Amino acid sequence: MSKTAVVYFSGYGHTKRVAEFVAEGAQAELIAIDENGDIAESAWDTLNSADAIIFGAPTYMGSYPWQFKKFADATSKVWFTRGWQDKVFGGFTNSASLNGDKQVTLIALQTLASQHGGIWVSLGLAPSNTLVASREDVNNLGGSVGLLVQSPSDAGAEAIPSGDLETARQYGERVAAVAARFA
Repeated sequence: MSKTAVVYFSGYGHTKRVAEFVAEGAQAELIAIDENGDIAESAWDTLNSADAIIFGAPTYMGSYPWQFKKFADATSKVWFTRGWQDKVFGGFTNSASLNGDKQVTLIALQTLASQHGGIWVSLGLAPSNTLVASREDVNNLGGSVGLLVQSPSDAGAEAIPSGDLETARQYGERVAAVAARFA
């Protein structure tokens, strides 16, 4: 069994809900980045001892928000010592639009993992893209690099489509399974 941590920033609660589903699938510990872009000091120990780290952030204006960027910059201390070298990584993002430049955020998360010498896990699910497909289907948004989720801007986290949440759970499961292969 591998140890997985999900570190995320959530501005309005939508990303937190997705993180909970990812963590459920991965049987992972959740680490919230606060409104100042910080995590608890003990959370660094959790990340350092994890076999897998899953990054999560909303997509704001084409990338992740400054709070996640502050966290990413703070990981440079770990980067300098290659402390996360060969860890397994994954990532997810959500935005109000079906696309909303989420791919840009995923690539930024993947780049952060690569800078640390990490092994990135793709979503690994075929897209649900037929005429009869619905928002309740797994991977209806057609992600491949990582998990994509749509969170309506005029509704709370409870309005996230169930297909996206099930995709989140399955992605967490996949990242943990891949990490277990390396453990």
